[in-house]
Amino acid sequence: MAELALTARLNPSAADARRGVVRLHPEALAALGLREWDGIALTGSRRTAAVAGLAPAGTPAGVALLDDVTLSNAGLREDATVVIAPATVFGAKQIRVSGSLHATRSIPASTLRQALLGKVVTVGDAVSLLPRDLGPDISSAATTQALSRTFGIAWTTELLTVTGTEPAGPVSVQPNSAVDWGPGVVTSALPGEPAAELRPGVPGTEAGGFGPGFPPTTAGGDRIPLPATVTRVRPAPAAADLIGVQGQSAKLAEWLALALDEPELLRTLGAPPHLGVLITGPHGVGKATLARAVAAPRRITELDGPSIGATESGARLRTVAAAVAEVSSGQGGILLVTDIDALLPSAAEPVATLILDQLRAAVATPCVAFLATTAHPGEIDARLRAPDLCDREIALPLPTAAVREALLDFLLRAVPTGELQLAEIAARTPGFVVSDLAALCREAALRAASRTGREHTDPRLLQADLAGALEVIRPLSRSGSEELAIGSLGLDDVGDMVQTKQALTEAVLWPLRHPDSFARLGIEPPRGVLLYGPPGCGKTFLVRALASTGQLSVHAVKGAELMDKWVGASERAVRELFQRARDSAPSLIFLDEVDALAPRRGQSGDSGVGDRVVAALLTELDGVEPLRDVVVLGATNRPELIDPALLRPGRLERLVFVPPPDAEARVAILRTAGRAVPLAADVDLAALAEELDGYSAADCAALLREAALTAMRRDIDAADVTAADIAAARAAVRPSLDPEQVESLRRYAEIRG
Repeated sequence: MAELALTARLNPSAADARRGVVRLHPEALAALGLREWDGIALTGSRRTAAVAGLAPAGTPAGVALLDDVTLSNAGLREDATVVIAPATVFGAKQIRVSGSLHATRSIPASTLRQALLGKVVTVGDAVSLLPRDLGPDISSAATTQALSRTFGIAWTTELLTVTGTEPAGPVSVQPNSAVDWGPGVVTSALPGEPAAELRPGVPGTEAGGFGPGFPPTTAGGDRIPLPATVTRVRPAPAAADLIGVQGQSAKLAEWLALALDEPELLRTLGAPPHLGVLITGPHGVGKATLARAVAAPRRITELDGPSIGATESGARLRTVAAAVAEVSSGQGGILLVTDIDALLPSAAEPVATLILDQLRAAVATPCVAFLATTAHPGEIDARLRAPDLCDREIALPLPTAAVREALLDFLLRAVPTGELQLAEIAARTPGFVVSDLAALCREAALRAASRTGREHTDPRLLQADLAGALEVIRPLSRSGSEELAIGSLGLDDVGDMVQTKQALTEAVLWPLRHPDSFARLGIEPPRGVLLYGPPGCGKTFLVRALASTGQLSVHAVKGAELMDKWVGASERAVRELFQRARDSAPSLIFLDEVDALAPRRGQSGDSGVGDRVVAALLTELDGVEPLRDVVVLGATNRPELIDPALLRPGRLERLVFVPPPDAEARVAILRTAGRAVPLAADVDLAALAEELDGYSAADCAALLREAALTAMRRDIDAADVTAADIAAARAAVRPSLDPEQVESLRRYAEIRG
């Protein structure tokens, strides 16, 4: 085997720093019979492996340029002799590495694999997280941004140690290699989490990471801290490719063109040529992407609001001042501040005035525009909306079903797929923004990859993969709230209750399925429904079935959960609940035990908290901001305790009585509850249902559970449940319905009916 003894020198190139690339003269490559990017073995006081690259012009033929980590792996100092030979490199099936506690807890295995992709390693090597650029089609920008978000700036200096490889010997990290943390370390794999994984192909997500050469190094390999601002022309999608926000992008492009390209025209017409725009919208909807796409190819100076807002006040002011000086230096351009609510919150600090002065100076500078994004427009400093700062505002809405279908088609355009019904997936993803849909596609890809590995078939993403991913991925709009478990049962699976189901269909499903009919007849759909009936009669089950039938997101809250001892906290919780519902429309707000949340005003001794919560509910239901594609369902067994104002037209205007189950309904309930219970041939459910007068739906299900336990007491290996077991269980499970309460509710239904 050919080998060469060369002089090892430290590679001064920042683009190669700590990336495992050894630069060789073309004559040395030819003598070794190698091509660029082949694997090579290096022998110093230790044997290691790396990737061969072409040295820059002017490099002597007898010199090999190594980065500091590769020098250390080979046990060499600068100007020492290194023996280089071709190496047989296998694709790694599995690689295990060890690192700091912070790294192992912060970096998921998927991001770790992307950072090491294409590197050649051996056991015992140190390896950095700085990714190799494998070509124009495989950018490292997404990986660097994922590392920055999960691990912070320390990822640029983190060194890992290779503790095991399969097979043994020099191996190359491949896209299908299993890369994980070493024995005894628990990884924090977070599939689908937007902050931990950037999805290539999502408009704008590939922008934001640092390309080759960032972060820079000194000649000795030491890291130079990244600046707080980054000025560059960022790779961004064309404005025409922004799905669902063409109107907003056209408006922003027009404003930028007038302010930056035709300022004299504005002055002639008596208008100052400055421009400040606040871009609002839910998390992940693409606010910063819109700004970058429309602003391209202009020069952009970008500030990350949360990163700067986390520093002390003096550093905040210096960072903003430096950015303003840069954008106002004569070349002009655009100053973009993302998530400005973290930099200038509504609870203003003294330094906020000085920061606003700096931003005001930037806006006043000719040929400079100021753009800011926020997902919380109500939580920013009110002075930011002054006429000499952000005098204009653009709101990005949640994607509609049609837009979600188009986004899914865009995200999967380069993916080998089977026959997909994207319209069905789009209908089942209310409240999903583009980042949520990208996470959905990633989870589906993981499922498809797992299936492909098991079955040894061609990689292909199927409809079942997307449907399965829906069980895991939740949209950002609902990430902080509890949701009702919906399941797969619909209204058609609910036995009996014909009138109740019809009333719910008219009040909830018709407005969503037939909005044109309501518009044609000139009427507003109902905003709310009150379900009332005895405990255990299936009110919550009806809500689950309704949500499953209508493919709705459900925000479930029990009455006492919104109560807080702090002044204003309960009202804020009500506002946030309704805002989450608007952000994930079409949706249901389910207020269980609503009598505890909205009792009659003036009759409680809670210092007025209950009265204020009722007022907040009334405002949200029938206030200035209308509820669109959001229906409120309340449930109670004490409707007479609810404040009457909540039950008038325009609020919880439809009152639906859920009666106790009759014999026919009890048969259906017993059959549904007994699907998984092996019943003996002597069990007659129809006859049993006739005998269970006074039993609620919950009582019927509890009876079968107790019968199964009775069978186990009789024989721990019992194969079925007999009529005798059920008879014994009836002695333990008694009817829970109170006849007086049932009669009182019937009278209430007749009066309100």
